[in-house]
Amino acid sequence: MPALCRDCLTEFEAGPRCPECGRPNVVAHPELFELSIAHMDCDAFYASVEKRDNPDLADKPLIIGGGRRGVVSTACYIARIRGVRSAMPMFQALKLCPDAVVLRGRMSHYAAVSRDIRALMLELTPAIEPLSLDEAFLDLTGTHKLHGHPPAVMLAQLVKRMKTELGLTGSIGLSHNKFLAKIASDLDKPQGFSVIGKAETETFLAQKPISMLWGFGAAGQANLQAAGIHKIGDLRRWPKDELIARFGASGARLHDLSFGRDSRKVSASRAVKSLSNETTFDRDLSDAELLDGHIWRLSEKLSARAKAQGLAGRVVVLKLKTHDFKTLTRQIALPDGTQMADRVYAQAAQLLKANLKFAPFRLIGLGLGDLIPEDQGDRAGNLLDPQEAKRLNAERASDKIREKFGDQAILKGRALR
Repeated sequence: MPALCRDCLTEFEAGPRCPECGRPNVVAHPELFELSIAHMDCDAFYASVEKRDNPDLADKPLIIGGGRRGVVSTACYIARIRGVRSAMPMFQALKLCPDAVVLRGRMSHYAAVSRDIRALMLELTPAIEPLSLDEAFLDLTGTHKLHGHPPAVMLAQLVKRMKTELGLTGSIGLSHNKFLAKIASDLDKPQGFSVIGKAETETFLAQKPISMLWGFGAAGQANLQAAGIHKIGDLRRWPKDELIARFGASGARLHDLSFGRDSRKVSASRAVKSLSNETTFDRDLSDAELLDGHIWRLSEKLSARAKAQGLAGRVVVLKLKTHDFKTLTRQIALPDGTQMADRVYAQAAQLLKANLKFAPFRLIGLGLGDLIPEDQGDRAGNLLDPQEAKRLNAERASDKIREKFGDQAILKGRALR
């Protein structure tokens, strides 16, 4: 059985230890050197960056998120062992892990680190499809001749370089399509390397829960369970046309995924339709000043993501969920696109002010839609706000300072609300 030492990258026949370095950090699989579709997912990315930058945090539980009224963006594995999870209300996380160190996210810094990781990926293949700052699909089909090694070896080298050169770890999922590669990357985190081959695909999926179906959220899973579908293998008992009749257009995809079929290509030019971030409050919120603070922080996060991906949006979208679980969506179009936090905030604050009458809210979210390349955005001046150009120039200067010294180097007063 083909095997690979993840420490020294030696290729050999399967064994419990590497014959070259003697270490047990080995991955072995019958199709190891035949597969070429991968998903790389950084391990607790935001928290790992903070621990890398401040070694004093290395052995401490760390939570990245807002104040007690905010939610957890991510948590290190020490905190996760205590039960802390992403999107968990902060007050609940601190009950589970009262000794945790809590830091606000440094989005512009994370975006800069993400670009460093992307640069390492580009040395392997141009076929990279990013999903967020910390994860991406890679297609290494046909790269064996270029690198002199099969894709599995180059992927092991990628995460090894991430650790030695950037001080960060990641987990690799390797398979024959995107659906299975993403599943594989979650099987052995952190610092995992999991393989799902063609021969084992249907057997592997049969007993797996439907929660593994990437792209189907809580509502979709509830609909499946209501139909008596609890495991992926349960879908195979349904004819394809019946799944379509019951679940609409997604029924055909459910049928294919149940057999591990996914024809989507890894596309470096995949069009990103929108960007969004949201915050769920631990209690309903109606205070205009506090809501304004959340609007600003979401604007900064959204701006950092847009800048990291080289995008600008021509539509700013505000999402509000009321105390009785009604969802309100409001949007405003810009004469040009923007990726600047100041402009996103200005539009979002205007939308929020017009909808405060529906407060209290339990969730607030911001999005950018109608995305365009960044060089096509932030061109038009604002005749009603002659100071806007100065603020945008100040924001660009601030971005450079934060990238070097961290997001806390410069803070606006509204960020502390």
